[in-house]
Amino acid sequence: MSYGLFLSAAGMQANEYRMNIVANNLANAETTGFKHDLAVFAQRPIESRSRASGLGFVHPVFDDMSGGVNVRPTHHSFTQGNLENTGRPFDVAIDGEGFFAVQDGDQVRYTRDGRMTFNSAGELVLAVDGGRLRVLGEGGVPIVRLADSGEAVQITAGGVVRQGAEIVGRIGLTAFDDLQRLRKAGRNLFEADDALHRRVAGATGQIVPQTLEQSTMDPIAGLATMIEVQRAYEINARSLSVHDQVTGLAVNTVGRVA
Repeated sequence: MSYGLFLSAAGMQANEYRMNIVANNLANAETTGFKHDLAVFAQRPIESRSRASGLGFVHPVFDDMSGGVNVRPTHHSFTQGNLENTGRPFDVAIDGEGFFAVQDGDQVRYTRDGRMTFNSAGELVLAVDGGRLRVLGEGGVPIVRLADSGEAVQITAGGVVRQGAEIVGRIGLTAFDDLQRLRKAGRNLFEADDALHRRVAGATGQIVPQTLEQSTMDPIAGLATMIEVQRAYEINARSLSVHDQVTGLAVNTVGRVA
C-alpha cells in the first residue's frame, strides 16, 4: 500500500472525528452548563522509528517526516461558563468547582445544569427530561417541600431551600479529584466510576441562586474550527485521489512498459 495513501486516509479519518466533535459542541452552544469536548491526537511515528530494531533502509529526509496521526480519547473541557442572572426562583449555578448530584433511576449522575423545579410529588428535580432526575441534597437524600405548608419555596444563597421560615433541605455539591475520568452519559450528565474519589464535604464551589451557567462552547470559534476541519478534510481527499491516480499510472503504464 502506498504510504501517501495511508497518510491521506488517516488524515480524512482524523478530520471526520474532529468534525463530529465540533458539530456536537455547536449543537450544545446554548445548553445550560454544557462542557465542550476537545479532539485529541497523537503523532504516529514513521515505520523506521516505530520498530524497535529499525529498518535496514534509512533516509535523511523521509526519517524526519511524520507518520500521520492517531486519535486519542476525547478530552472534556471543565472551564467554567459565564454566569447569567435569570431572575427565576429555582435556577441555580455553581461558581467554582463541583457538580449537582441527581438520582437517575438506580444511578447517581452529575451535572452543572441548574434549571430546577418541583414535580407533582413535591420533589426538587431538574426541569429537563420530564422531571425524572431528582436533585440530591446534603447526605445524598432528595429534597422534598412541605406538603402541608402554603408558604412559597425559594432557593437562597448557598443552595438552602426554604419554605417560608422552614429549611427543607440544602442542595449538595460533589467535587472530583480527577475530572478527566468522568464520562458523559448523555442528557448533559456525567457518570463516575466507583474508583473515582468524590469530595462531597470538600467542594469549594458556591451555589448562586436565580442564575444559570452558560455553555463553554463559543459558537464563533466553533464555526471557525469547522471551516478549518472541512478544508483539511478536502485537502486530504484530493491528496488521496492524486495518490490513487499515480498508483493507477504505475500499474497500467509503467508496469506495461517494463
